[in-house]
Amino acid sequence: MKRFHLNNINLKNKLLIIYFFSVFIPILLTNIIFYHVTISNVKKQKEADLTLAVEHMADSFERVVNDAIGISSTLYTDKLLHDFLEKDYESIVDYVQDYDSVWRNYKYSALYNSIQNILLYTDNPTVLYAGGVRNVTESAATKEWIHDVLQSTSYMPKVIRTVDENSPETNVFSIVRILNHFHSNTKIKIVKIDLNTEMIRKAFENATFQGEVYLVNKQNEILYSTELNEIETGSRIFSEEYVLADSLLFSETYHDHYMENWRVIGVVSESVALDEAHNSRRFIFIMASINFFVPSFIIIYITSSLHVRLLRILRKMKKVKNQKFDIIEGVEYKDEIGQLTSEFNHMSKKIKDLINDVYIANIQKKDLELKSKQAQLSALQSQINPHFLFNSLETIRMRSMLKDENETAHIIKNMAKILRNSISWGKEWVRVEEEVKMLEYFLEIQQYRFGEKLNYHVQLDESVKGCMVPNMAFTPFVENASIHGVEPKLGNGFITVKIMKCEDYIVCTVTDNGVGMEQSFLKDYLHSLEADESMGDRVGIRNVYYRMKLLYGDQFSFKMESELGKGTTVEIICPASNEMKPS
Repeated sequence: MKRFHLNNINLKNKLLIIYFFSVFIPILLTNIIFYHVTISNVKKQKEADLTLAVEHMADSFERVVNDAIGISSTLYTDKLLHDFLEKDYESIVDYVQDYDSVWRNYKYSALYNSIQNILLYTDNPTVLYAGGVRNVTESAATKEWIHDVLQSTSYMPKVIRTVDENSPETNVFSIVRILNHFHSNTKIKIVKIDLNTEMIRKAFENATFQGEVYLVNKQNEILYSTELNEIETGSRIFSEEYVLADSLLFSETYHDHYMENWRVIGVVSESVALDEAHNSRRFIFIMASINFFVPSFIIIYITSSLHVRLLRILRKMKKVKNQKFDIIEGVEYKDEIGQLTSEFNHMSKKIKDLINDVYIANIQKKDLELKSKQAQLSALQSQINPHFLFNSLETIRMRSMLKDENETAHIIKNMAKILRNSISWGKEWVRVEEEVKMLEYFLEIQQYRFGEKLNYHVQLDESVKGCMVPNMAFTPFVENASIHGVEPKLGNGFITVKIMKCEDYIVCTVTDNGVGMEQSFLKDYLHSLEADESMGDRVGIRNVYYRMKLLYGDQFSFKMESELGKGTTVEIICPASNEMKPS
């Protein structure tokens, strides 16, 4: 499986990766998070505002009630009023005088806009039932609330729903209280304070709360609603039917003893309540779109400019391998890509000029030299007839065999084979086992020449026998070890040849224990190989070195190590292949 690497991705995809991971995804995530946080905060703030609005309406209604409660407390502790209602009057004149001095002077209803009417109920038969004074016995027959008040043992005021004295079809909220603060209570005394209906309506009006408001008692009876905008009879029970599926409910509960567990309930449609959130949503969407599209457009515009210009350079560079050195037309910009374009144009022009001025001329020169060498070689071959040499050597070999000089005959046979191989111009590639035979023929000839002074050992890996190598690829190095290594040595010499396979390469190692070389000479020798300098009688090695370099390129490796007085080791590495490379 091919390993993933960022450098294998083309520039366009890299720019897309940068765009998605550095712009698109961060902006998208940021806007989503910002949207949810903002909407959540707007919802919370709106719900807090609506809760505050319900609390404000509950407080406003409570203030209206408390005004009346305060008046009832004043009347409850008023000794003059107590005596006025307890007194038995002998005549109407006496009653009217006390009425004018005690009750007519009360101006509470005028002092408080929240008070609509104040009535006194008593069973004193000597008073005149007029001017805000009512007979409790007669009223009890038609007013159920009087029975509830009389049966109650509490002296605290109560908030109840009653009928307006002046408009029987209208319901009002009233504060009722027994006036029994003093111990001398021989008469029933009750005060009823009616609350101003208009003030109650205003108390439940709130511009910030765009929904319905309900005032319910602890039995969940609806006492007042903005839906009907009036005090109701209590026949409706507040239930879930008043709260739609998409509505929000806000509630504020009273804990006062005279309105215990009464609640002000606000019901508002969620779409209306969260209208600001929807407005914020539109604003956020617009801002997010701007934040997304503007940077995206800028980045796409810039990256497209980079990508198009780089592709144009790449297309021109690919044409260079086909020897099309066209320059890039257009305006030369000052950025890095513009500088690269300018340098490419300069390079293309320079290469084109060099090819025209140097390369072609050099080819013509080399062609002339090659033709000259071919002419010299042809002349040399024409001077010496190979068949004459082979026939002469064969005649000498046969005469040696007739004289029982078999060793000499064998050596002459080897020499003939080497000669035949060296001048076989059409045979450029041989198998490794054939090349080994040639170098063994050479070593046998040298051993015949030097006798016991020269010994050798050839080791061949079976796996490389069938591999193809250039003709005479290894033999010149064996010849060099024999002539320049062992021959000048005093004493016996030994040459080892190992041809092994290492992975996909043939490794040939030639080692001798000859005279060796000084390091300075070795350095100059290796330099002369690379510099194409004259190498004297070691021209065979240079020819092989150049042939191998030409055929294998960077796949060919050559290494030589030597130590003066101890010998030399040469290592040749070339690809192991069963096929011939084109020359």
